[in-house]
Amino acid sequence: MQHLDLQVIERALKWANQGLTVWLCTVLKTFGSSPREPGAMLVACKTEEYIGSLSGGCVEEDFIARLHSGEFDKPVQQIRYGDDSSAASLRLPCGGSMEVLVEQLSPTTENLTHLEVVHATLLGRQSLTRCIKLDGSGKRFNPATLTEPAVTFDATSVNIRIGPALRLIIAGISSISSPCALFAQSLGFEVIVCDPRDEVRKNFDVPGVEVQAVLPSVFIASGGCHANTAVVALTHDPRIDDLAMIEAVRTEAFYIGVMGSHQTSQQRKERLLRSGGLTETQVAKIVMPIGLNLGSKTPAEIALAVLADIIRLCRGKARDAL
Repeated sequence: MQHLDLQVIERALKWANQGLTVWLCTVLKTFGSSPREPGAMLVACKTEEYIGSLSGGCVEEDFIARLHSGEFDKPVQQIRYGDDSSAASLRLPCGGSMEVLVEQLSPTTENLTHLEVVHATLLGRQSLTRCIKLDGSGKRFNPATLTEPAVTFDATSVNIRIGPALRLIIAGISSISSPCALFAQSLGFEVIVCDPRDEVRKNFDVPGVEVQAVLPSVFIASGGCHANTAVVALTHDPRIDDLAMIEAVRTEAFYIGVMGSHQTSQQRKERLLRSGGLTETQVAKIVMPIGLNLGSKTPAEIALAVLADIIRLCRGKARDAL
C-alpha cells in the first residue's frame, strides 16, 4: 500500500497537469477525540472526486458538498468541524473537533512546482516545512526535522511538516517477516525485505513489498535508511542479524530492533561490543529483545508486538507510559 500522503499528492499533480484546479485540505489541529491527526491530507477537484482522508467519512462528504456549491473560492481558507461555534454544524461521531486548511490550487506554473517539490520530498530523504500565508499571498519551503511538530500556525501563517514515507526494512526472511510486512503495509509503511538466500526468498510472497536479494547490511550501508526508517532483524541468524545491526546503528533510522530472548540478546550485545566494533552508545540504540512484551507466541502476534513498538516510538510514547 502506498503511503497515503504520496497518493494524495500524486493525484493532485495528475489533476493539475490536466489543467484542473484542485483543493488541498490539511488537518491543522484536533480537539478531543478525532479520527485523523494534524498533517493528514485530502485532495479534491470539481468533479467531486477526492482521495485522502480527514475523518471517518462524514467530514469528507460535507466538504465535497460545500465545494460543489462553490463555498471554497478563496486561495486559502480555514474551516472547523465538530462544535456549535463554527459555521459547520456537522458534529464528529467521536465527539471531537478539528480545524482544516483548504488551499485552492489552480494549475499555474507556481502551484505545479510547489506540488512537485512536495512529491519529491515524500519520495526523498529529508523533511521540509510548507509555510503558507493565510491571506493567500504566498507559500515557501523551509528545512525541517522529524522532531518538529507536524503542524504549527499563528494568526498569519501555517507551517506543515512533510517528509519521506515511513519505511520498514526487514532484515532477513523468517516466519515473522510476512505478517510483519503485511501489518506495516496496512499502517502505510514502505516495506523493503532484504535476504540473499534464494531458497527462502522463493517462499516469501507479499504483494507490494520490495524484495532485495542482498544482505541487509549491504542494502543499509548503501544508503537504504533515512530518518523515517525502522530496521528490524527477524531471522535468529547472527550472520544476517548482527551485520544488519552493525550498519543500522550508523544511520539515521529511528527504530532498530532484533529478535531474540533476553539471554540471546545479552550474548548479541557482547558480540557486537567485542567483535562488531560498536560502542556502548551504539548498542544502546538497538531494541533487543524487539517489540512490546505482549506475551506473543505465534508469528502474527510477534509481528504485532514489533509494529506496536515501532508505532509507540513514532508517537513519542515511553514504554512505561503505556
